[in-house]
Order: sequence, then structure tokens, then C-alpha cells
Amino acid sequence: FAQKDVFQLKDLEKIAPKEKGITSMSVKEILQSLVDDGMVDTDRIGTSNYFWAFPSKALHARKRKLEELETQFAESSQKKEALQKSIEKSKIGREDTVERAALLKELAALRQKKEQLKTEIDKYRECDPDVVEEMRQTNQVAKEAANRWTDNIFSIKSWAKRKFGFEESRIDKGFGIPEDLDYID
Repeated sequence: FAQKDVFQLKDLEKIAPKEKGITSMSVKEILQSLVDDGMVDTDRIGTSNYFWAFPSKALHARKRKLEELETQFAESSQKKEALQKSIEKSKIGREDTVERAALLKELAALRQKKEQLKTEIDKYRECDPDVVEEMRQTNQVAKEAANRWTDNIFSIKSWAKRKFGFEESRIDKGFGIPEDLDYID
């Protein structure tokens, strides 16, 4: 800012230790972090990199940030006012009166009764015809699946007997098939 000039890295590595007391080894790292933060501008012209930072740019950046923050503040203030008005509107008709208190008690009692009735319905859910029918259908599907797998096991045993000449008891023992395996009726 002080010199209001454009520099190359080698110029900054000479100037920084003399004027600011920064070691020449860390100038490049510090300069890169300033560039990353947007506090110093850089551009490549030909084979050289040039660095600069003018006070006017910093001033404009601060002004833009201030304007953004003021805009956000104004929006937040409007939102707060709208919410305050909404709260005031919602309070209308909700003043604490004896009638309102009685209605709130009645509402709480009805909600509690509703929960009790729900738990009672859940107790008798097993007797619900829809639930019983659903259980029957589930059982039928499971029974068909078990019979299908039993049929598959018998088919594989038959194939193994024909193909390899094994005895049925030896196949059952080798694969852990129970002797009383049969279809479900």
C-alpha cells in the first residue's frame, strides 16, 4: 500500500526483509496466502509474475462488504418485524380466559383418552379380521415356498442318485437332510 507500485517476487524478497523484517525464505508463502485471501492481486505477464495491492481496492472491498452487511441487516430487520406481527396476530383470540383454560383441559383429557383407546385397539389387533386374513395369506405363501424347496431337494436327490449312483441315506447324511423330510399339508 505504501509504495503503490507493482512488484515481482524477487523484488519483494529483497524489500520485505529490509522494510518489514520478514525473512526472505517465508516471503513467497506469505505472499501466496495474501493472494489466496484476495488481499494482493497477481497476474502473469510473459514469463514473469507481478504482484500489487492498491489502497483503493481495499477501500472498495470494505465498502462492498459494508453494503452487503447493511442489506442483510435490513432484510433481517424486516423479517423480525414480520414475525413480531405474526406473533401478535396469533395471540389474538388466545388470551388466557377461564373458558380457554377449560377447553385446554378438555383437549388434554380427550388426547389422553385417544391414546388409551389406541393401546386397547392394539391389544385386540390379533382378532381383527383383516389382520387374521393377512396372516393366513402369509402362511399360505410360506407353505408354498417350503413345499417348493422340498420339491427342489427331492429333485436334486433323484438326480444325484441317477448321476452318481449314491444311496439316498448317504445323500441325506452328507447334506444334513433329515430323514423325515416331507411336504407340508
